[in-house]
Amino acid sequence: MGAPGREAPALLDDGGRLRDLRGVVDDIDGAFLAADGLARLAAVAVDDLPVLDRTDLRVGPPVRPGKIVCIGLNYRDHAAETGAPLPSEPVVFLKAPDTVVGPDDTVLVPRGSTKTDWEVELAVVIGRPARYLTSAEEALACVAGYAVANDVSEREFQLERGGQWDKGKSCETFNPFGPWLVSADEIPDPQNLGLRLWVNGRLRQDGSTKDMVFPVAEIVRYLSWFMVLHPGDVINTGTPAGVALGQPDPKPYLTAGDVIELEIDGLGRQRQVVGQA
Repeated sequence: MGAPGREAPALLDDGGRLRDLRGVVDDIDGAFLAADGLARLAAVAVDDLPVLDRTDLRVGPPVRPGKIVCIGLNYRDHAAETGAPLPSEPVVFLKAPDTVVGPDDTVLVPRGSTKTDWEVELAVVIGRPARYLTSAEEALACVAGYAVANDVSEREFQLERGGQWDKGKSCETFNPFGPWLVSADEIPDPQNLGLRLWVNGRLRQDGSTKDMVFPVAEIVRYLSWFMVLHPGDVINTGTPAGVALGQPDPKPYLTAGDVIELEIDGLGRQRQVVGQA
């Protein structure tokens, strides 16, 4: 919580009150997660923590990732709406970590953009090093928790300008993240979560993680054979149908003044007002 770059750690209690963690931990980061920080937090007497006034309090991202790994075309209905075949292996690309902003921060349409798009996604936060994993059980043991991500994308930059997808994914503010890091024990089945996104009050995406081509455990296992996943790294696991790219012409891409709202069951809600870079 707090101004960008000066956020303080906080905890949401069972009553919906915000509790100040500054007397317990300096930051929720990779080092904290690697040291079983979430397990240590579970032992804290929550009622003894100071309650924060949430009025006009900015919510920052729950973690600043070392890297963001993204999975493309990972929902059957999204692949269908874009006319793409289902992938035989996960489609992997990287997104610049400095795209991460708070869940309610402004999303900026890049200069020259006419095809800025939305994508509600389940984000996986890694809690222990993952390398050469061989089973779903090993993979899920490396997951610290889950969060909401908006994998904002510029489709012309991504698909029409040559090269890799990354340049349509890594513009500033293109990864609103949070509001919460919800520990893995609170989400016993990540393949049974509803995802929804609205633009200007109109429901655009309404899907379920049941529709993933590659489930969370397989994504983590698979990636561990191509890169080391470190505590604090984030995986954006794909988006369901309903993005602007999949709509009939004229496609309703984002413009300044639009309002995006998105949520995932059990993980909280985001709201962004779109601005112009």
